[in-house]
Amino acid sequence: MASPFVAGLAVAAAAYAGKYGIQAWQAFKARPPTARIRKFYEGGFQPTMTRREAALILGVRESTAAEKVKEAHRRVMVANHPDAGGSHYLASKINEAKDVLLGRSKGSGSAF
Repeated sequence: MASPFVAGLAVAAAAYAGKYGIQAWQAFKARPPTARIRKFYEGGFQPTMTRREAALILGVRESTAAEKVKEAHRRVMVANHPDAGGSHYLASKINEAKDVLLGRSKGSGSAF
């Protein structure tokens, strides 16, 4: 006699668990997408570029070797080159960032 009651209780528990799972999945799908990793520096340039800002622009650490800085400069410049539809201003900032990290800076550096 207790066996049908236990079976009914198990079916009811499974139904409630399924209902909760479906609601949780729909809530998960409905939430807005968020970027988990920021790949590139979002801007807001300082009047005089610092090593920290230069490293953020190129996506490397401040203490990165010269070869890695050159590789990062090339990668970012390909994506933002004026001949490929990029901005002259951003290209000058990317070049300035490379110069700062390689120790070639002579002041403000930017043509803008």
